[in-house]
Amino acid sequence: MDSAAVLEHITRLPHARANFKQLVRELGARGSSREELESTLAGLTASGDLVELRGGQYAATSHTREFATGRLQMHRDGYGFVIPDHPMEGLRGDVFLPPNAADKAMHGDRVLVRIARLNADGRAEGEIVRILSRAHLTCVGEFRVRVNGNFVVPHDERIQQWIEIPPGLEMPAGGGNPDRIGARPLEVSSAADLDGMIVNVELLEFPEARSNAIGRVTEILGYPDDFGVDVEIVIRKHHLSHHFPPEVMEQAQSFSSAIRAGELAGRTDFRGMDVVTIDGETARDFDDAVWVDKAPSGNYLLHVHIADVGHYVRPGTPIDAEARLRGTSVYFPDRAIPMLPLELSTELCSLTPRQDRLVLSVLLELDHHGDVVSQEFVRGVIRSIERMTYTNVHLTLEGDPGQRERYANLTGRFELMRELALVLNRRRARRGSIDFDLPEPLIEFDESGEMAGVRRAPRNIAHRIIEEFMLAANEAVASHLEQSEIPSIFRIHEPPDPRRVMEFEEIAAHFGHSLGIGAIPVKKYSVVDRRRDGSKVRRDIVLAAPSLAVSSRHYQRLVERIEGKPEERILSYLMLRSLKQARYSAENVGHFALAADTYTHFTSPIRRYPDLMVHRVLSSTLPGGNPYAIAPGALGTVAEECSQSERRAADAERELVEWKKVKFMAERVGEEFRALITSTTRFGFFVELEELFVEGLVPLETLPGDRFNYQENTRKIVGNRTRREFSIGDPVTVRLDRIEAFERKLQFSLAEPEPPRRPRRGPR
Repeated sequence: MDSAAVLEHITRLPHARANFKQLVRELGARGSSREELESTLAGLTASGDLVELRGGQYAATSHTREFATGRLQMHRDGYGFVIPDHPMEGLRGDVFLPPNAADKAMHGDRVLVRIARLNADGRAEGEIVRILSRAHLTCVGEFRVRVNGNFVVPHDERIQQWIEIPPGLEMPAGGGNPDRIGARPLEVSSAADLDGMIVNVELLEFPEARSNAIGRVTEILGYPDDFGVDVEIVIRKHHLSHHFPPEVMEQAQSFSSAIRAGELAGRTDFRGMDVVTIDGETARDFDDAVWVDKAPSGNYLLHVHIADVGHYVRPGTPIDAEARLRGTSVYFPDRAIPMLPLELSTELCSLTPRQDRLVLSVLLELDHHGDVVSQEFVRGVIRSIERMTYTNVHLTLEGDPGQRERYANLTGRFELMRELALVLNRRRARRGSIDFDLPEPLIEFDESGEMAGVRRAPRNIAHRIIEEFMLAANEAVASHLEQSEIPSIFRIHEPPDPRRVMEFEEIAAHFGHSLGIGAIPVKKYSVVDRRRDGSKVRRDIVLAAPSLAVSSRHYQRLVERIEGKPEERILSYLMLRSLKQARYSAENVGHFALAADTYTHFTSPIRRYPDLMVHRVLSSTLPGGNPYAIAPGALGTVAEECSQSERRAADAERELVEWKKVKFMAERVGEEFRALITSTTRFGFFVELEELFVEGLVPLETLPGDRFNYQENTRKIVGNRTRREFSIGDPVTVRLDRIEAFERKLQFSLAEPEPPRRPRRGPR
C-alpha cells in the first residue's frame, strides 16, 4: 500500500488522526491489503511521519501541536534544540531541550519530540520520544587511556558522549599508518601507544541513559598537531566520502580518452571557433567555455559551452551512485575532494585547451538591453584554444602591453565580453537583483604547505564576465524547461522571514539606514528568562507580521546607498544573514536574491550533482540525447539530498578555514589589530580583524574603566557610570590575549589603557 497515499488520507481527516479500524474501513483494506496497511503504518511511524497515540490512534506529526520531528542540534553545555521538519502552529523557532534531556541521542540525529510546553511568545520546550535516524555511524576524536578503560573523546564538542573502546577493538585492521601525503610513520602496537592520538571509530552501540556508546577503532590519523591531520578530522567529522569504491575506479578507468566518430553524430561542431575557458590560477577542472560575437543586426551572440558529463555518467552506474552520494565537490584551502574521479573531473570531462571535448551548449542572442532575442540548446563538440585565468584576462583588458601582445588574437573578443557582461549586469540591476560584494578570505601557504597568511581574494572584471554569462545560461535553461513543462530541479531562494528583516532594520537604523519598507506591524511580548545560575532576566520579544512585503529591490537599493561607506562591510554581512539559504527543489518558487522568476544550476556538472540532473533532463529533449524520465517525487528527494550535501560541504570548508586561521594566530598572541565589532551579546562583543578576516570575542568582564551591561533593546554594551557604548559596526583596536585551541576560538581585549580612576574625596 502506498505510504504517501495513506499519509495524505490521514492528514485530510479531522485533527489529522485515525485508528486502525477506521483506516481499514475507509481505505477498503481487506485480506492481504490489511497486512500491507499494518506494514505501511509501522513504516510511517518509524520515519516519524506518524505517531501512535494512546488508544491506538495514528496522528500526522506535521498536523499536530503535540509532537514534532526534526534534527537535533546540541550545545556543548549540554542543552539542545530540535529544528522541526515542518512549520508548527504557534511555534516560533526551535524546540528547546534542557540539559540531560537528550542523553540517548547524539548531535545531528533526527528525532521525534513531544512538546511539553509552548509559551505565549512561541517558544517551546520538549522531550525526545524516539530517535528516528542516526547521524553518526562513525565518529572522529582523541583516544584516551584511562584506569577504567579506553575511550574516544569526540572532536565535535556537541557530541557529549565519550565512546568506550572495549579490549581488542583498539587497533584497526591492516595497521595504523595513515595514507595521507606527508604523514609520518606511526609506531603503534598497543592501546597505550594510542593515547593522545586522533582516531576514527565505528559505532557498534549507541548511548543509552546509563551506558556509553561502544565503538571500534577503524583508522589512526596521527597526533593532533601532525601536518594534514586537521583536514582528515574535518573530512571524517562531516562524513565526507573521500575514497572512491573499487567499482567506481574500475568504471572510470574503462573510458577511452579518444572521442569516437559515433559519439560526434548529431553534434554541432564548434571546433573552428576561438572558444576559451576562464578560471582561477589553481583550477584543475574546467566546466565551462565561452565565446562572444556581434550579429549582423548588432545584437550580441553568446555561446556558453558546458562539459557534457551526462554523456559519460549514466543513471544507475557506480559512478552515478557515488556522485549522488557526494552531491558536490568539496574545496579546502590546500586540497579538494572531487565529486567525480579524476579520470573524469580533470581529464575526460574537463574542457582542457587544444583537446576535443563533448559539451552541452547554450546559444543566446541578446539585444543591447540584455534581453534574450533567441535561444537554442544543442549537443556539441569544442576545442578550447586557450586556458585563460581571471588575472590574465583582467590585465589584458586593463591594457597590459605584455598580455595584449600575448593574446592579440583574443583581445577584441575579451573587450566584447566585458561590454556584454556589463549589459547583463545592468539588466539584472533593473529588475532588482541583489549584488553583494563581500570580501572572501584567501588562505596563503608557504613552500612547506604551512599557512602563511590570510588576504582578501582578488575579484576583477574577468570574474564578473564569467559570473554574468553563467547566470544567463542557467536562467535560459530554467525558463526553457519550465515553459516546456518538463519536471526538473530548480535553484530556489525564498523571501526572507519578516522577523529577520525586522531585526536587520533595527540594526541598520543605528547607522542611519533602512531598507525603506515603511512601518513594520509588530507584536511585543515581555518575558522573563531563568539563567542556568538561577538568576532571572527580563527581555522583550518582538514579532513582525508575517505579511511584511519586502522585495529584492529594497535590499538592492540599500546595497547601492552604502557602497564605499565605512559601514558597507558590516551592513552587507548582516543583510546577507537576514536572507534565507538558497536550496534545490523540484518545485519552482523563484529566486529572491536574483529577482528571477525561474533559475537552476546547469553550468557546473563536474562538481555539482543537481547540474548533472539538469543536463540529463535538457539532453533528453534534444536530437540524439539519451531518453531520461524521473518522477517528480524522486526529483524532490534528489533536490533535498543535494541541498543537505551542499550545506555539509560548506560547513566543512568553513570549519577548516577557521581552524587554520586559529593555528596561524597562535604565534601572534600579544599583538594588536584594527577590528570591527560584528555582533554584541550579554557576555561581550565579537570583532573581525580588518586585515586578516579573523573573528574573536572581547569578553564583557575585560572591558576597562567601568562595569558594562548588555542592553537587549538597543543591542549595545553600555558602561554603568561612563555611559560609554559599544555597538555593531564600531571600529576598535584589540589585543590577542589567548587561544582556545580545542574549541578553535580567539579571545581579545581592548588595546587601550584603562582610564585613571578619580580619587575619592573624604568627608567634609
